[in-house]
Amino acid sequence: MVDTQASTRGYTANEMMSVTASRHLKDHQVCFVGIGLPSEAANLARLFHAPNVVLVYESGTIGTRPETLPLSIGDGELAERADLVVSVPEIFAYWLQGGRVDVGFLSAAQIDRYANLNSTIIGCYEEPKVRLPGAGGAPEILSSAKEAIVMLRQNRRSFVHAVDFVTSVGFGKGGEGRMRHRGGGPSVVITDLAVLAPDPAIGELTLVSTHPGVSVQEVLDETGWDLKVSDDLGVTDAPTDEELAILRDLKRRSSEVNAA
Repeated sequence: MVDTQASTRGYTANEMMSVTASRHLKDHQVCFVGIGLPSEAANLARLFHAPNVVLVYESGTIGTRPETLPLSIGDGELAERADLVVSVPEIFAYWLQGGRVDVGFLSAAQIDRYANLNSTIIGCYEEPKVRLPGAGGAPEILSSAKEAIVMLRQNRRSFVHAVDFVTSVGFGKGGEGRMRHRGGGPSVVITDLAVLAPDPAIGELTLVSTHPGVSVQEVLDETGWDLKVSDDLGVTDAPTDEELAILRDLKRRSSEVNAA
């Protein structure tokens, strides 16, 4: 699914992902936010149904309420409208590793059936085909946050049977669990096609809902393993007019500021 195809239904694939992710945030949660779609989702939640969500960005801004979407974690908009700004070491040592973050957002180049993430290399580590940006704060987020929301587009290059390198541990190479990690791991994976969730017993990802107009076969075709399908499979609720209006206004204001 691409945005031009999705637009025939009144919203784009990116809007579907952002709205779906925003609904997973609850009021008063502390949320470790990333740039891009995670930032859209988190700020939509703040402006729509979770006005007291506490947004934390890696640069050290806590309780920020940006009027426009930040271009990076160092965007001055975040610091100007934050409750407080602390050092990056404090964000990780006190807030994240201290267990004070309820939910974190993540993405990656690859994800496997046990929700392990790769943002390090494609191919063999010694002689990789592609070197990726690297871990950043992803391992700490997935290790320490009480839950993590993963957002990425679904295709066979990204949804692989086994990641080429485990940058961030989901539920282990064989689904052996998270015994060595404080955090709860990925609670949901939101794509442009569907929503996946880990099996409570072994952490293997299961298809729990398809987005409107997407068939189960389309999802299976874009997955590099034999994806399990929930017996209680549903259809993701489409974005409402109000959600779309808030999200689009936020993006419009951001575009106007960036163009000025």
